[in-house]
Amino acid sequence: MNQSVLKAEKLGITFGGLKAVENFELEIGESELVGLIGPNGAGKTTIFNMLTGVYQPTEGAVYLGGRLMAGKKPHQMAKAGIARTFQNIRLFKKMTVLENVKVAFNLNMKYNGLQTVLRLPGYWKEEAEIDRKGRELLKVFHMEHLADNIAENLPYGQQRKLEIARALATNPKVLLLDEPAAGMNPTETAELMEVIAIIRKDFHISILLIEHDMSLVMSICERLVVIDYGQIIAKGTPKEIASDPKVIGAYLGK
Repeated sequence: MNQSVLKAEKLGITFGGLKAVENFELEIGESELVGLIGPNGAGKTTIFNMLTGVYQPTEGAVYLGGRLMAGKKPHQMAKAGIARTFQNIRLFKKMTVLENVKVAFNLNMKYNGLQTVLRLPGYWKEEAEIDRKGRELLKVFHMEHLADNIAENLPYGQQRKLEIARALATNPKVLLLDEPAAGMNPTETAELMEVIAIIRKDFHISILLIEHDMSLVMSICERLVVIDYGQIIAKGTPKEIASDPKVIGAYLGK
């Protein structure tokens, strides 16, 4: 595997004496696409929450580019280079499509509070640049014509794409996608696969994907990690995982 971008080392978390995740280990290389699969309730989203600072692990550690992320909060993780989407879409529904993307650029804005209040030249210059970058990002997703639309008025599949575009606006090293195809029809799922291919090709970002659509997972992921009851039960290529008796018994056979 190429140089590690994201690494989870013996990661675990306990809630009220119950071990939700135990001894989870993962390493993702540059521009690699890894799938995290398993039954509902297996602990997949809990792992995402630990990787992004929503939960602080009670065991183990998370490294980004070799740097220990201990104690980092979600906004600090995002600034460091870990972006994510959610099972349930979390857009700013009353804002426009472009405004949703521009909000994410806030992490890297350089103007200060005084420049903002007084509307000094530095403020307007950076705002114009953010507007340009936001429209360019929407163009990648073929959504530039929707820039002024209110986010909640978009079709479901377009809302999913907007959430991914907003995550990319934070300039991440790693993108975590939590069931991005959930609720999509076959056409929207096919478009999502194209979007993921574009992200890897044009942005050179590593991706960790939670997904129950096995046709999508098997066709785009290079490696898979399978968990059940908070523990890893298998790792391997899609072909190896598809024929693994433990995975079939715990997940694929159901």
